Amino acid sequence: MPEYGIRRARRAAAAGLTVAALAAGATTAAGPAAARPEAAATAAPAADCSAAYRIEQKLSTGTTWRMCWHYDSKAGLVLEKISYQPKGEPKQIRVLNSARLAQIHVPYDDGQHEYSDLTGEDYAQFLMNLSPAECPGGTIRTVKVPDAVDPEHPDVQGLCTTTRARGHAYRMHDDLGTGKVYQAQGKDFLVYTVNQVGWYEYITEWRFQDDGTIAMNVGATGSLSWDDYDSGDGRGWPIGKGAKAYATSHSHNVFWRLDFGLDGSSRTKAEQYDSAVSPRTGRQQGPTTKTTRTTVTREMAGDLKDYRWWRVVSATGRNKDGHARSYEIVPGPTTKYLGRSFTKHDLYVTEYDPCELFASDNPKCGHGHPASVDQWVGGQTLTHPVIWMNVGFHHIARDEDQQPMPVHWQGFAIVPRDVTAMNPLTPRDLEWQNGHWAPRS
Repeated sequence: MPEYGIRRARRAAAAGLTVAALAAGATTAAGPAAARPEAAATAAPAADCSAAYRIEQKLSTGTTWRMCWHYDSKAGLVLEKISYQPKGEPKQIRVLNSARLAQIHVPYDDGQHEYSDLTGEDYAQFLMNLSPAECPGGTIRTVKVPDAVDPEHPDVQGLCTTTRARGHAYRMHDDLGTGKVYQAQGKDFLVYTVNQVGWYEYITEWRFQDDGTIAMNVGATGSLSWDDYDSGDGRGWPIGKGAKAYATSHSHNVFWRLDFGLDGSSRTKAEQYDSAVSPRTGRQQGPTTKTTRTTVTREMAGDLKDYRWWRVVSATGRNKDGHARSYEIVPGPTTKYLGRSFTKHDLYVTEYDPCELFASDNPKCGHGHPASVDQWVGGQTLTHPVIWMNVGFHHIARDEDQQPMPVHWQGFAIVPRDVTAMNPLTPRDLEWQNGHWAPRS
C-alpha cells in the first residue's frame, strides 16, 4: 500500500479508536478530580468569550494569564485575547489578539510524497482523547470537533490545561554584603492538545510562563511508518537488524501565525535589530559592537542571522519607566527547507487580512488570491502587522525512534521586553533597585 493509502488506513483506525474511547466516556471521565473532563462546549465562542471558552490561571508566583479559545476545523486549537497580569500590575496587559498553528508541511526526501497536514490531512478532525495521566494535576476540557469524522460523536476530551514547575526563575546573592540569597522557582501554565495525522501524533503546546514569556511548541511522536521501510535509494536510514529496512527521511516545517494586540491595539509596529562587530583599534581592549534598528514599515520576509532579532512594539502602552512595551521574537533551532518558496524564509510580516490563515495551501481566500504566505509579501504598508514563524526539522530516522517514537519538539518563544519596569518576579526587598547601583542612604 502506498504511503498515502497507509496514512488513510491509519487515520481510519484512529477514528475507530476515538469512537470506542468516547463510548467508554462514562468510565474514563471518572478519573481524579484534578483532571476531570468538563462539560462539552456546544457552539463557537461568542465575541465576549463565554465561560465555556474562557481560560484563566493564576500561578503561585503571582502572575495571571487569561485567554479565550475555540477549535477550528483545520487549525485545531486557536487561542484569542491573550493577556498577562504580573503581580504589582493594576490591570491585565493584552499581548495577542490570536495565536494559532498555520501549517505543518511534510515533504519526503524521495520526492514521492508531500503533505499539508493542517489543510490537507484532517489534522483537526483527529483530535485525541486525553487521559488524566497525561494531564497531571490539570483539567481536561471537552472539545466539540467541527466536521467530526463520526458526526454522532463529535465531543473529544482533548484539551488539557495544567501547571508545571520550570526550575530556577532567578538566583542571586545580595550585593550589599548581607549574605542573603534570593531565588525563586518558576511556574508555567500549559495549554495543549494531541492530534493524529497518519503515523504521527502531534502535541501542540502553548506554554505561558510566570515571567511573561509565551513558548509555542509542536512535539512529533507516535510511530514511524512501517510501510516506508523500503528506501533503498541512499536517502533513508536503516531501521532494525542489518541494513534491510530503511526509513524514508522527510522534513517537518511548522508555521505559526501571531496577531499581536499589545495593550489592546492592533496598530503595533515591527522592528529588526542587527549588530555588527568591528575589529579592535587603537587602545581598545577588544572589538566593538554596534547595534542598529530598522523599523519594518512594509511587508517583509526575514531570515535568521547572527546578531539579528525582531520585536513587536505597542503603539499605545508604556511601562512604569515610560518605555514602550514590546515582545521580542526568540526563534528555536531550525533547519530551513529550501524546496518550496514559502519555506525559504524564517519569518514573514504581512498586513492583516482575515482570510490569510494558513502559510500554504490556504483555502480561506477567494478565487485568484495567492495561496501561500510568501506571495502575500507584496510591499504593502503595515498598519496591523501579522507575524508568521517557520521552524523546520529534517527527520532522518534512528533506531531509537521505535517504538514508540520519542517526542521531538520544535518551536519558538516571544519574550517580554520592557513590558514591566523590572523583573515581574522581583522580590519586595529589591524593588527599590530599579535603575540604581548604590545602596539607599
